[in-house]
This record gives sequence, C-alpha cells and structure tokens, in this order.
Amino acid sequence: MPDETPTRQPATPSPMPRGQRLPRSERRAQLLEAALGVFVENGYHQAAMDDIAARAGVSKPVLYQHFPGKLELYLALVDQHSTELEKLVRDALALEDNKARINTMVNAYFDFVAQEGAAFRLIFESDLANDPEVRKRLDQVDLTCAEAMADIIRSETSMEHDEAVLVGVGCVGLAQTSARHWLDHEDTISKETATRITSALIRRGFGAFPNVGREGRASGRESVASTAG
Repeated sequence: MPDETPTRQPATPSPMPRGQRLPRSERRAQLLEAALGVFVENGYHQAAMDDIAARAGVSKPVLYQHFPGKLELYLALVDQHSTELEKLVRDALALEDNKARINTMVNAYFDFVAQEGAAFRLIFESDLANDPEVRKRLDQVDLTCAEAMADIIRSETSMEHDEAVLVGVGCVGLAQTSARHWLDHEDTISKETATRITSALIRRGFGAFPNVGREGRASGRESVASTAG
C-alpha cells in the first residue's frame, strides 16, 4: 500500500510591508528570509527575483543592491545554513562523554531539519546541486561535519585519517537521512524514538573497531565502542 503520509510544507509568510527603512544588515537578513521561503516552495529554477522582492516588501532594485543575481542570493543562503549546521555538529562533538557526543550530534541533525522555514532542503535536497559552486559548498559541509566526527574516531581507534573520515561520512549521512525520513513520518514515530534508534545504530557500528588504550580513560570518559549498549 503506498505511503499516504503528507509531506509537511513550510508555512507561507505574508509579504512584508513596503516603505520601511532598515539598517543594511537587517535588510539583508530580511531579504534572505524572504528568499528562503521562495526557494523552498518553488525550487531554484522556478523562483523569481520578482517573487522574492514582493515577499520581502521591497522593490527589485533594492534586492539587487544587496545581491547581484539569483545565484548569489541562493549561495548566500547555502553558506548561511551550512555554517549553522557545521556549528551545531561541532558543538555536539565538543562534549566530553562519547555517548553524549553521538546522541547530541544526531539530535543536531534532527533539530536542523525540524527548523521553521525548512532551510535543510537547500542543503540536503537542492535542485541546483549540479551547479559547481553549489556542489562545492554542499560537499564542504558534509566533509566538515565528517572530519569533526573523524577526530573523535581517531582518538578512540587505530584508524588512519582517511579511514576515520570515511566512517565519519557514514555517521553524518545516517544522521541526516534518518532525520529527513522522520520529518516525513513524525505522526508515526516520535523524535525521541527516532533519535534514540539512530544514535544506537551509530554507536553499535563503532563496536566493529578496536579501541586504542589512552592514559586517563579511567577518569570516566567513555570510549566510542563501549557505549554500544
């Protein structure tokens, strides 16, 4: 029987009133917010600068004062939300306890896809992924998050750098695809359950790799593999 669960769509904000003068930084933020809504709803190719200007409540010349074209506007959004995701993952992995690191890293992806505005669609489901500039940025955010995970893996196992990055890619890939699946099925599986299952799967995967002894581990810091249960 086909899945009839409707995909949650971002709320469509009302156009902003015209005529209000804002500082440049606030105007830029306003334009990016309006552009996000248009790009998520329509995709890059169907989005029009006229629609973005109307959504923001500005004239098109004002929009072009901040962004010379649609691609530059799109790239600015990709950069903004890529940086946000990277920070969420790095902050999660900065914890001392490895079980908490993995759980919090997984939660970071679930929180990211659940954010109002659905910015994750530009990062994980971009219809412009074949553009070299966009592809470069999307690959970089994946690599940055995977390398942050690899640093933890190397500290606990005998893996070489490239091996640890490969495992890191698998970990963050599992976290983000699980989060996107949960978002489309949140009426049948709770976020708590989904994150718990995903975190356990990642932790158990580490059980396949031998730990490396470290002085001071008896201080209470758990190894990655020892958190498999």
